[in-house]
Amino acid sequence: MRILSVVGARPQFIKCAPVSRIIRKRNEEILVHTGQHYDPEMSDVFFEELDIPKPDYNLGIGSGTQGEQTGKMLIEIEKVLLKEKPDLVIVYGDTNSTLTGALAASKLHIKVAHVEAGLRSFDRAMPEEINRVVTDQISNILFCPTDTAVMNLKNEGITEGVYNVGDVMVDALKYNQKIAEDKSTILQDLSLNPKEFLLATVHRASNTDNKENLSSIVKAFSDSEETIVFPVHPRTRKYLKEYNLWGKILKSTKVIPPVGYLDMLKLESNARRILTDSGGVQKEAYMLRIPCTTLRDSTEWVETVEEGWNILVGADYEKIKKSIREFEVPGKSRKIFGDGKAAEKIDELLE
Repeated sequence: MRILSVVGARPQFIKCAPVSRIIRKRNEEILVHTGQHYDPEMSDVFFEELDIPKPDYNLGIGSGTQGEQTGKMLIEIEKVLLKEKPDLVIVYGDTNSTLTGALAASKLHIKVAHVEAGLRSFDRAMPEEINRVVTDQISNILFCPTDTAVMNLKNEGITEGVYNVGDVMVDALKYNQKIAEDKSTILQDLSLNPKEFLLATVHRASNTDNKENLSSIVKAFSDSEETIVFPVHPRTRKYLKEYNLWGKILKSTKVIPPVGYLDMLKLESNARRILTDSGGVQKEAYMLRIPCTTLRDSTEWVETVEEGWNILVGADYEKIKKSIREFEVPGKSRKIFGDGKAAEKIDELLE
């Protein structure tokens, strides 16, 4: 089978790696990188560390408004599809790259498989939620990571071609955790001891593009009197400087550039607590059994909250501080994201 895979952002590189590794054993894969994440520390390093084949196409779309980015991607992906004529297009997650890959393929009557289908935060103000809903509606094969995702699709009338295969990020974590422990020197480089620091990531537009929200988060970090390691996303850095918060965050946290997957795994697994607005990091925190404070009012990973390992605090200063001081986890967790064989199940179902 001739399969075309579309990726464009850090989480998709991680999800694609285990799937690509397996489907290439029996199929021809054409890998398309939209260039949605284009900084070397947000893109190139992941291809190198995760041993993902070099993309056959790098569309170099870059940043822009939602409409501008989506429009450019749609035009360029369609050109590739017309040239390559794949039997199937695989898209991952919930970014603009996901939506445009699915939309371009469906308009050309090419079947679409969506990896990480069925997720819902039920917050239509998030662009990612729109991308999820539309992608699921036009996909032919829907690979869900959890039972909740299957139920969400059923509630929307989508029952055909739906499979709970587990989460491919479990596959990626199991494959790379030992490698990260052996190879990453990030703790030594930053003079950190295990469980003596918190790890923070902030990149959602609802936080970065809102001065009040970002100021509240920075103040909570600063007043926590904790050692907080903060890999700063390029967009977050831009707004921290624009809102005159850069000096304050430099004083109150250990600011570092974005890190690769292996360094991130090392930081996550050794942190005492994680503070984030990232969906993927919430999930990795659960898999690694690290308490997570989510800097959002809703989450697509509702299971992590229901299981008691994740708490939603939004950008509320008092709630963030209270969660750092008082939030406790149950001490045990279940394998709600599967057994780490999602990529194998996807390959079998495609065959």
